[in-house]
Amino acid sequence: MENMDGFSAEETFLKNTGYTYNDFIILPGFIDFAPDDVNLETNLTRNIKIKSPLVSSPMDTVTEAEMAISMALWGGIGIIHYNNSPEKQAEEVSKVKRYENGFITNPLVLSPNHRISDIDIIKAKYNFSGIPITEDGKLNSKLVGIVTNRDIDFEKDRSKFLKDVMTPEPLTAEEGITLSQANQILRSSKKGKLPIVDKQGRLVSLMSRNDLLKNREFPLASKDDKKQLRVGAAISTKEEAKERLAALSEAGVDVVVIDSAQGNSVYQIEMIKFIKKNYPQIDVIGGNVVTEGQCRTLIDAGADALRIGMGPGSICTTQTTMAVGRSQATAVYRTARYSATRGIPVIADGGIANTGHISKALCLGASAAMMGSMFAGTNEAPGEYFYENGVRLKKYRGMASNKRYFAEDAKIIVAQGVSGAVLDKGSMNDYAPYLIQSLKHSFQDMGIKDMYTLHKYLNSGDLRFEIRSPMAQREGHVHDMYSYNEPKYM
Repeated sequence: MENMDGFSAEETFLKNTGYTYNDFIILPGFIDFAPDDVNLETNLTRNIKIKSPLVSSPMDTVTEAEMAISMALWGGIGIIHYNNSPEKQAEEVSKVKRYENGFITNPLVLSPNHRISDIDIIKAKYNFSGIPITEDGKLNSKLVGIVTNRDIDFEKDRSKFLKDVMTPEPLTAEEGITLSQANQILRSSKKGKLPIVDKQGRLVSLMSRNDLLKNREFPLASKDDKKQLRVGAAISTKEEAKERLAALSEAGVDVVVIDSAQGNSVYQIEMIKFIKKNYPQIDVIGGNVVTEGQCRTLIDAGADALRIGMGPGSICTTQTTMAVGRSQATAVYRTARYSATRGIPVIADGGIANTGHISKALCLGASAAMMGSMFAGTNEAPGEYFYENGVRLKKYRGMASNKRYFAEDAKIIVAQGVSGAVLDKGSMNDYAPYLIQSLKHSFQDMGIKDMYTLHKYLNSGDLRFEIRSPMAQREGHVHDMYSYNEPKYM
């Protein structure tokens, strides 16, 4: 090896001390390429590749269809939570599968008997108007008109029915039209909105001039063989999960995550075997696990990938209340080291608070990083913003469902997580590119161009690490400043 400074991962992490991401640093390599030359493509599972190693967690304050669409467009994948009915979860999956870039497949719709004041509420909440009007105020109903700003801007009586002010028989395009064709119609007509209808005149989607101006092709998009966006969904090990699986399979889900705080159980083994037997087209991510023995059990059962982490999440209290778990950096290295010998990728789940932690997880052998709090404050996360002490926040709570953290049938419930709030991070269309570019710069500093080489250097010992003292950790962050402005993203 050219550079013998530092220590190999084996020398660093095969000790009797458990380490977290902040406990170590990666030593730099040689740079002979630009950040944009870095390729972040990775295996989510043994069968599914994604262009960006980013996964959004199956929490009800993190991932529904809007987040999953955004994750897939930027090369990652979203895992839809299961704190809902099987039908609702399957519908969220269907929304992702139906999505076409540039087409709004779930537009807000009103009926002729709504009032102008209803549009005022929508405009105040979402900052747009231009609302399609259907017979019953629902999607997939006959389109009867559209209401735009020019129809209502100078109308003093805001209690008027929309049927009295709407533009009837608006310009439409038929379902199946291409993005470029629809774009041409919008340009030539000088309209702001273009409803897309089926042969019976029922509204199926909408195009917006503003969205077209914002939308670009997404070359990193995670897509299946049918060119549909990839999406995952979480399930439990309970009997009701089998009903969910049937609905999720019908909706076209690509991968399921078996959501368990401690995945090394007979219940999870049985569920993995059930899925692989009855739904072989669906990949299975097992977990959560933190030891090599746990990995062996779930891989033997048929898992296509493993989710690593027990208690490191920002809102998780498992290690405190249960006294069971493992320091996350050590957990990722040990499980990835074993799972690689079986050809199974691992996903680092929890403990990631900044872009550097994502890099560190990948350097320890993870193929992707799953994040909750990092994405919870974005526009695309479920929930409404609120203000506390003048700060714009969104709610963020422990897990997707009590089905994971609580033993539902127990007489005494022991919490293993808390609820809280996270800062507004804006749109994923700004945040995801930032994360991706940060990872590319990190790889450049290490002198590594792709994930394959990163893991090759990890295993050969060419990737070098050092443990950091508490003062070294302090030195590595902002210090000795009277005041400073915290960057929007870290």
